[in-house]
Amino acid sequence: MTTPTDESTHAAAEVLSAVASFAGLDVATLESISRAAIRRKYAAGQVVFLEGEPCTGLYVVQDGWLKSVKTSPAGREQVMRFVGPGEVFNELGVLVGENNLVTVIALEPTTVWIIQRDTLQLMEEHPQLSRVITQNLARRVQHLIGLVEDLSLRTVESRLARLLLEQSSTDVLVRRRWATQAEMAARLGTVPDVLNRALRNLAEEGLVQIQRHQIQILNRQGLEDKAMLGN
Repeated sequence: MTTPTDESTHAAAEVLSAVASFAGLDVATLESISRAAIRRKYAAGQVVFLEGEPCTGLYVVQDGWLKSVKTSPAGREQVMRFVGPGEVFNELGVLVGENNLVTVIALEPTTVWIIQRDTLQLMEEHPQLSRVITQNLARRVQHLIGLVEDLSLRTVESRLARLLLEQSSTDVLVRRRWATQAEMAARLGTVPDVLNRALRNLAEEGLVQIQRHQIQILNRQGLEDKAMLGN
């Protein structure tokens, strides 16, 4: 890692101050972590870090989307999480101090800021930063509990219905270029053929309308009922 310059420190401060997770930090704490931040750019498909590699630090997304995945020996992926602008990841690696637990890959051109792990002694000097990281970690654990619940207790159709509801702030879910059926299937713990059947079933029941670049929710209550169904 290179040493941050005054220019990069200012740029980091601008990005971090706009991130919800750091909104409550005082000026001194924000300046301290900005000095510890390094900017990195990744192309679509580029690996940010690999499972098993030493943990570098805490990552903050400035722009672009990434996915964190676990991969089986046979090469099948389980997407643990999609990460977008303003989000933070790798809290667990920072706190546990071990190797990376997942592989993270850029889905599109992406810019991240890395708060280097060897400078996160700042957590001892700035209790606010410690609280931020701990709260983020708690949310990640909550997300993983939900993921385990989905994979264990819900059908693919139910998991799909829940995902569509979570990702749509309106009744129209615009699909990003990288949001292929293969990526969606990996998020839901299934394969594209099964996901395709589940989408068709939801459409045939009049719950959604599937178009090339978007999915429109036609019956939100019906989709919510579907999301509650178990195996």
